Amino acid sequence: MRVEMTLKKRFDRRQFVQAAASASASSLLISPVQSVASPAPKRDNPVIAENAKAGTVDWQLQYTSFDDPITLASYPMNRRVRSAAIEGYASKTSVLQGESFDLMVSLASAGNYTVDIYRLGYYGGAGGRHMARLGPFKGKPQPMPMMSMERLRECAWEKGTTISISKEWPSGVYLAKLRRAEEFGVESYVIFVVKEHRKADLLVQVSDLTWQAYNKWPGKDSLYDDGTPEVWYTGPKVRVSFDRPYAKYCQVVDAPGSIGSGAYLLFEFPMAFWLEQQGYDVIYCSNTDLGMDQALLDNVKAFLSVGHDEYWSRPMFEAALKARDRGLSLAFFSGDTMWSEIFTYDSSLTGSPFRAFARKRDFDGEEQKLMGVKSGPNGYGDWTITKPQHWIYEGLGVNEGDSIRGLVGWEYNWIPATDIPGLEVVASAPLTPRNTQWAKDQRHHAVVYPCKRGNCVFNAGTIWWPEGLSVPPGHIPVRVAGMGASFGVHPWVQRITTNVLDRMIKDSPIT
Repeated sequence: MRVEMTLKKRFDRRQFVQAAASASASSLLISPVQSVASPAPKRDNPVIAENAKAGTVDWQLQYTSFDDPITLASYPMNRRVRSAAIEGYASKTSVLQGESFDLMVSLASAGNYTVDIYRLGYYGGAGGRHMARLGPFKGKPQPMPMMSMERLRECAWEKGTTISISKEWPSGVYLAKLRRAEEFGVESYVIFVVKEHRKADLLVQVSDLTWQAYNKWPGKDSLYDDGTPEVWYTGPKVRVSFDRPYAKYCQVVDAPGSIGSGAYLLFEFPMAFWLEQQGYDVIYCSNTDLGMDQALLDNVKAFLSVGHDEYWSRPMFEAALKARDRGLSLAFFSGDTMWSEIFTYDSSLTGSPFRAFARKRDFDGEEQKLMGVKSGPNGYGDWTITKPQHWIYEGLGVNEGDSIRGLVGWEYNWIPATDIPGLEVVASAPLTPRNTQWAKDQRHHAVVYPCKRGNCVFNAGTIWWPEGLSVPPGHIPVRVAGMGASFGVHPWVQRITTNVLDRMIKDSPIT
């Protein structure tokens, strides 16, 4: 049954995001904490072999162009988010090796374009490897879709080309870089995931449901837009589709070079870059795979939620819960995680599954059953240690009250569960702003709890955890004007992450 209700207002998004609108890529602030030695990794797996191949920084966008506003709204976050000069989308969010998907491309004026495909990873610090060049192709303007039910825009663009995934292409996050074939040709991305059904230690889920929820393409059509002057609408009867390009992400940091990549380069890439640098055996999947591709969870020892992972479907929740009870460890290196449950819809154009979604309701504390802590609102502050003797701090020599400055923000996880045996709060501190209309007690909590089969769950409770791991090419450190910033790479974050993942892999009952 559809829930026709108004979701309670989470926080004053207008005030918060207006402050963020003036965010810029400021200089990275480095913590004065001395480097902490980590055990040298002794690993041998396909990810190490892949990252030994030649990388390139040419995967980054050089020339971008953004449209003037297509609406009359004066709010600055609605301005210049679309790149109609060249833009596209994929017919699938993820594909297995040997499968294919269609690439739909539109050009503002007729012309030729090329497609270069890159896999993102470490690659000696370059951040990507060139996999293929396709084209040139002839392109032309594609029609703007009319709004349908619940403000839905589904593009029915002509296919530009079909991309076939070689069995030699390993699991990873891939960017198809579109480029107009002219001098100083405008560029943009189409992002997709290649997955594998092989045994691996770690499964990293990209948070593409959240990217799509905030996607304003073509101008003011995100899950937070209902056609009124309200800046951040959080009620029902708004639907978004994967059958459209990603506009420039419109919160916290202005990153023109990320156009078409959702929020991956902003919040998640530092985690993947670091994992592959360290040689972890990792495969990747889309949010949409979690409830639809059980084999992915059956073949790994730990599942990682990364960055801003706000939107989950009921099948996703149930699949993660069952996998935990089977022995899978869960690591939530994310914040605002699992705030909203969604309705899912097949494409009305092609019938493809899970191509659109809308809000159903808040999880409203039910997420504590899985994550060990409730999803939280906006806030900013320090990761402050409460149990320095806990195994996640092994090798650090820290004391109670020691802090990693600026690691918690801008959305976080909040109230710990009280009914999970063995749950421990390993970090906790008050945050700013205090006494907001939504939450009087702004306090971050990070937790760990053991599971029945020897596996465990770790919840870092902050979107910005990956900021403490690395600063890869193409990534702009976050800063919320008037509120705070991440302080960049921190050796404690790196060591805690190592301790958590190595324990999950070593103690896993899954062979």
